[in-house]
Amino acid sequence: MLYIVATPIGNMREMSFRAVDVLNEVDFIAAEDTRRTGVLLNEFNIRKPLISYQKHNERTVAARLIGLLKEGKDIALVSDAGMPLISDPGGILVEEAISAGLEYTVVSGPCAVINALVLSGLPADSFLMAGFLPEKPSDRKRFIQKYAEVEATLVFYSPPHNIAGDLEFLYSALGARKVAVVREITKIYEEVIRGRLGDAFSFTVKGEMVIVVEGAQSKAAALTAKTTIPEHIRHYLDMGLDMKEAVKRTASDRRIAKSVVYAESLKM
Repeated sequence: MLYIVATPIGNMREMSFRAVDVLNEVDFIAAEDTRRTGVLLNEFNIRKPLISYQKHNERTVAARLIGLLKEGKDIALVSDAGMPLISDPGGILVEEAISAGLEYTVVSGPCAVINALVLSGLPADSFLMAGFLPEKPSDRKRFIQKYAEVEATLVFYSPPHNIAGDLEFLYSALGARKVAVVREITKIYEEVIRGRLGDAFSFTVKGEMVIVVEGAQSKAAALTAKTTIPEHIRHYLDMGLDMKEAVKRTASDRRIAKSVVYAESLKM
């Protein structure tokens, strides 16, 4: 069996009982960084063979791990912190396991995306994890186009050396949306800085950071904010709707009585 095991993102006490049990029971542990994982295993007196499983060797090592799984071995996959596959290695191994008809399961645990989202104070009922922004400016522009009109809350990872540039880029691409920068999650110096993109933020540039950004306004909300009632009605008339339907939609968008909108339509 292949186990995808979440590990602490900061506070070691967030290691689950089940994660300790699984890591004690498997035959091998595939780790993104064997040294960092070694520290974690020592903390819980776990002694198991480690196999390096990183981005640069993922395809080759995945084939080796699939071979071991086919032999009946149990393997746990861990990343440096949090849930594997979430902007971390693991996707190729899971794809190969599914193709080979092998079962796998997930051992629940910490995930920086979820913690940061809840700490941000922004809507958490719908969100999109966008991962790390590309390094090249041209790649960034193409990348952000996919998400600029998404109405769900957006979550980005950012390394310390990129945080200022990432915030500046997001401001230029998305405007002055609400934002929260979350760092040192679950640690003693956990910090949440809230404001708007474009603000002059002051925080310690240390540790992995998560940027949580307000989603785009819905088209209806944007239309309501930028137009008068007659202009709003005209928008729908220009789309080919009749006056009755235009009044109905305008009232719905603006969340006001149809009688109010109808009265304005008579002045047009």
